[in-house]
Amino acid sequence: MTLFLAVVALALVVPWGAAPVARHLARLLSPRAASLALPSAALLLAGGVVSALVGLFHVPFLAHFEQLPLSSVLSEWPAVVPVSCVAGAILASQGARLVRRWREHRSLIARTWELTGGVPAVGDLLVVPGAEAEAFALPGHRGRAGRVVVTEGMLRALNPAEQGVLLAHERAHLSGRHHLLSLALELAGAVHPALRGLRDPLDFHLERWADERAAASVGDRRLAASAIARAALAAAASEGGGGRRKHLLSVSTGPVPRRVRALLEPGHAGARGRAPRAAAVGLGAVVALAALSGLALAYGLHEYVEFMAEGVRGR
Repeated sequence: MTLFLAVVALALVVPWGAAPVARHLARLLSPRAASLALPSAALLLAGGVVSALVGLFHVPFLAHFEQLPLSSVLSEWPAVVPVSCVAGAILASQGARLVRRWREHRSLIARTWELTGGVPAVGDLLVVPGAEAEAFALPGHRGRAGRVVVTEGMLRALNPAEQGVLLAHERAHLSGRHHLLSLALELAGAVHPALRGLRDPLDFHLERWADERAAASVGDRRLAASAIARAALAAAASEGGGGRRKHLLSVSTGPVPRRVRALLEPGHAGARGRAPRAAAVGLGAVVALAALSGLALAYGLHEYVEFMAEGVRGR
């Protein structure tokens, strides 16, 4: 039982240490690799937490399935019933948060589609009348393909070449389905609070990924940097500044000065040589630890109940 509880504690505590490690190691990866690694690690860490809680919740039920009297379980672990109840309550709370986050995500997309539904589109571009400077990638909804939404105010703030960068940036979000990576991390954060700290780093790496795609599209990193800086300044100066749609990916999201510096000085885009490989290995170790703790928990729980059942039958 001591080993079982140690594995449970490990699965519940690991995210507190793993999240900062993942955040640090992601800085050494390319924007694309970091954007894929962070939500993947978060989902596996969240899975380990859920496995631990499910294991705690199921101890009395597994004992019943093994025809093991509850009194025998209580003699070995007097707190099994209250611990199981607490684990069940936490699982129910996590489930409610997961449903709420999913509904918020879908509701935001649906409301934004309603607001822009009356605006005629030119291909994948929706130009919305208004003085506010906003631009964001609107994911597809109910069979409709995703769109790039830009206000007239944002277009007026940029010259034609910079407008090309802006559109390329937002189209990179759509083609890369970046909103799904963001949603995955949101859902993982609903499971364990430590994983919520990965949201801002993921937003930054997603924007960097789109920045690099935009710069490659126009073939001019300095132009891309200028366009991103100008668009961010316009959005910040604009009344409202896109706050209503802060969870939709936009060129003005994240620490813009760092993004601009990375474009102007490619050395900032990610470490070279052995550093990315070391970061990938480190992130892999974090993910493996989370996955192994979940597997060890399931195996240990099964073996423990079997051991107790055999002991009772042998009496």
